[in-house]
Amino acid sequence: MVVRVAAERIGRRGVTAALGTVAAGTVAGTVLGEGGARADADERPFRADPRAAGTGRPNFLIIIGDDLGWADLGCYGAPRIRTPNLDRLAREGVRFTDAYSAAAVCSPTRFALYTGRYPGRLRGGLEEPIARPDELHGIPPGHPTLASLLRGAGYATAMFGKWHCGFLPWYSPLKSGWDTFFGNLSGAVDYYSKISSTGADLYEGEVPAESLEYYTDVIADRAAGFVRDHRDRPWLLNLNFTAPHWPWEAPGDRAVSAEITARVKAGDGRALRHADGGSLATYTKMVEALDAAVGRVLRALRDSGRERDTFVLFTSDNGGERWSYQWPLSGAKGGLNEGGIRVPNILRWPARIRSRQVSHVPVITHDWTATILEAAGIRPAASHPLDGHSLVPYLLKGAPPPERDLFWRTRAEGAVRRGRWKYLRRQDGETLHDLAADPREQADLAARHPDVLRALRGRWQEIDRELLPYEG
Repeated sequence: MVVRVAAERIGRRGVTAALGTVAAGTVAGTVLGEGGARADADERPFRADPRAAGTGRPNFLIIIGDDLGWADLGCYGAPRIRTPNLDRLAREGVRFTDAYSAAAVCSPTRFALYTGRYPGRLRGGLEEPIARPDELHGIPPGHPTLASLLRGAGYATAMFGKWHCGFLPWYSPLKSGWDTFFGNLSGAVDYYSKISSTGADLYEGEVPAESLEYYTDVIADRAAGFVRDHRDRPWLLNLNFTAPHWPWEAPGDRAVSAEITARVKAGDGRALRHADGGSLATYTKMVEALDAAVGRVLRALRDSGRERDTFVLFTSDNGGERWSYQWPLSGAKGGLNEGGIRVPNILRWPARIRSRQVSHVPVITHDWTATILEAAGIRPAASHPLDGHSLVPYLLKGAPPPERDLFWRTRAEGAVRRGRWKYLRRQDGETLHDLAADPREQADLAARHPDVLRALRGRWQEIDRELLPYEG
């Protein structure tokens, strides 16, 4: 059956005091003027408003860009790309300068968001990313997720766009707590034909569907419809764009789509990656189309009368790739330098959080899972304790931000951030960087601060021992 549709800690105080470093969560953010993350003229340091109160349980709208670089939005310093809707969202809430994805590629980050745990706690989270159907690679249907926990508390749950946490018949959003799903299961699809490297990839629930309209618009229209139609009870909506991930197709690029689709069908396994195509102009149009799509969903939210009590989070699943603008960061998607894991992050919740604010507190994907659950008054599953830390005390009550280390691990690299310090480990050695002074990670301070290096190495090893090992 085919459904046809119309037109995504320095920790320890001893180390802190001994070395004069900045405690986790209080380090100054990197906002560097021309070419860097440009703050709005009226943007002010974040301060909680403990007196603010909502009228009931909030809705949650989580919007994810795909491979969107840290500085690809106007409010983060993009010199050419125009993003008025996301810039407005930032003005109406709080913009995080030091926000991170849980991983350097898409599948593991999504595992972290949906489970609230390190990706390496599940076999599928070791895939970088999940590339093909496999019974071992996905979020097990019995595992508690953000959606299943919210649904159990009476929330309506929906996902539109990219899943990328396992393939049918073993895995899908409907098996992990979402009531409604319309989107793709794989990591990338052609924006018009919806073909992926594994074949046609568009589903209504778990039934194959068809659409030949521009994908960014299609899933945004679905999300806007969901917002308009669900006013009687609180909801969780995951809007997971594939933009601006390859293939490099802007609205109207049907001829490019036709060529790529034909190559995929002819057996060209690299066609969808589109290494021989794209341009800065095309990328700009893709991001601007993403921004326009977000704007339509936000207008639907405003029209629904639920804007004030809706927690809207915008972020990216990892750092930028080929065409992204990331200055002053180094590195890109796939690596653990800042450019591979630092991402734009905007939060708006009018009932509880003031507008025109900026926070330099380091936060990471799975912190938002813990935050959303606490904001909804829901306890995590005792059987699966969270690795993320709730930001609710910081955001709503004026408490200090959580004091903890941020941890990353890939097959080839590892990293820990503690306050201003970042530890990197690769097969060719270890380095230590002061992100407050050197966000490009060019100066290796390992020899000058051996105590910091030793402390962060030990912390990385401690967390690594808790996780599943990579195979092979």
